[in-house]
Amino acid sequence: MRLFGYEIRRAGEQPAAIGHNGGPPLEERAIQITQNASRDEILAFYGLDGARLPTVSRHSALRVPAFAAAVLFLSRTLATLDLGAWRKAKEGPAAIGGRLGVIVSEAPNPEWSSYQARVSFWQDVFSSRVGRGIMIIVRVNGQPYELWPVRADAVMVSIDAYGHRTYTVTGGREGIITRTYDAADVIDVPFMLSDDMCTSTGPLNLGEKALQLAIAMGDYGANFFAGGGVPPLALVGPLPEGRDGITRAMNDVGRAIDVARKSDKPIIPLPAGHELKPIGFDPAKGQMTDARRLQIEEIARVFQLPPVFLQDLSKATFSNAEQQDLHLVKHLVGQWATALEQEMNLKLFGQMRNGRYVRHNLDSLMRGDFKTRIEGLARGVQTALLTPNEGRALDGRPAKPHGDDLLIQGATVPLGTPPSAQPAPATPNNGDAVDGNASDATDA
Repeated sequence: MRLFGYEIRRAGEQPAAIGHNGGPPLEERAIQITQNASRDEILAFYGLDGARLPTVSRHSALRVPAFAAAVLFLSRTLATLDLGAWRKAKEGPAAIGGRLGVIVSEAPNPEWSSYQARVSFWQDVFSSRVGRGIMIIVRVNGQPYELWPVRADAVMVSIDAYGHRTYTVTGGREGIITRTYDAADVIDVPFMLSDDMCTSTGPLNLGEKALQLAIAMGDYGANFFAGGGVPPLALVGPLPEGRDGITRAMNDVGRAIDVARKSDKPIIPLPAGHELKPIGFDPAKGQMTDARRLQIEEIARVFQLPPVFLQDLSKATFSNAEQQDLHLVKHLVGQWATALEQEMNLKLFGQMRNGRYVRHNLDSLMRGDFKTRIEGLARGVQTALLTPNEGRALDGRPAKPHGDDLLIQGATVPLGTPPSAQPAPATPNNGDAVDGNASDATDA
């Protein structure tokens, strides 16, 4: 059997030297391959089994700048949103105080702030292999007392024949089972549920191929430039006899390349009749820059995140960048905020929650846009949607006297109001009417 100019024989047969394309022998090899060797095994023997892409783990994926940027941006943005517990009342929503209000909006337990706990929660959703965020509810006398974030990788989710889920938390270096919780005591937000309605799939799995390519290209670029931009080379020409002679020639050429790379004279002395030829593709011809930019877009698609938030401004304009900002809130942040709100409502208050609910304040995303925020508050006050004191409270300012009344522009009247009931036109101090037609009517 011939393969790339060499004969592959079964064990026990005599070797035969066959040159490339039937020419003179290049090398004699005694290749021992089992009789049942497959094509992949034969190719693997020659190192021709294709590129082995690197294995993707949470640690290696976070070394990809685009993936790390997506995880950090989404987790920190969602954790920055104001989160509070409320109760429906006749006069409007009323904030729930006491311990429940504290564990929801300020500190879920004595060791974690609300921001820290939610950052850890969302990071597990977006970067863990299982792709879900877990918080355990500790109850005292049946009421929520504390919330504890748990690493999702340490939780095994099971489901019975009736669809009831249980969560087994493992801990310790030996993986000792610590406790099993019912679903009613676990806040669980998966990135995407699998077909069994129990396990989940995260971006690490969905974007595995894109991450593998990004890691491989990053490693190749690092190795390329670490070698002074010198690609793998082949020495072409008559070679010395024997393995030792070839090894000495390779070492001599390698030292010459190192000397040229470290000096200001890029000249390499080669033996007479020899030349160096690069092996593989030039990164520019392989479109490495464009390929790496494509991986940013692929990672953004996995997260449904506009590329501009991964610092990819290659296709951004003033107009579409602003639209991507709106897309972020409407089609991404708002969806994940709703997922956590409904899960907390169900687990903290039960199926019949009696008017109690948890809600994010998406307006907190506008804190960095002072002009738009102030214009929105002013319009809310002028249209009687907010009282001045309510607008001041949203901006973190103290209340003022006479600020609890709703205000509206005086020229706005209900539709169908007769002219006699409308306000009279203003007149100058001398008593003359503003409208010229009024004097004409008086003369008549």
